Amino acid sequence: MTELDIDAIHKALANPVRRQILAWLKEPEVHFAQQLHPVSLGVCAGVIDHKCGLSQSTVSGHLAILQKAGLVTVTRLGQWNMFKRNEEVIQGFLDRLNLGL
Repeated sequence: MTELDIDAIHKALANPVRRQILAWLKEPEVHFAQQLHPVSLGVCAGVIDHKCGLSQSTVSGHLAILQKAGLVTVTRLGQWNMFKRNEEVIQGFLDRLNLGL
């Protein structure tokens, strides 16, 4: 696993919208069942925009911060960006918290 950017992760988790997006992405089949593509590929940014009820640019900014922190990965599928939680980084962060950083 790559080095965790603890400061970037803390910054990303400091915002309730970003924490909510991560929570939704934990169970994409429950929260994004209306998506046309299989959620196993990730969740389309546009579907996340719709669920958040915020502007596309606002949600895009939140997703960029989550990606920079390593908490989500993005895969390009045609014209869509598909987002998934990065469970390896999330678990690494939780492990560091349990060890007292």
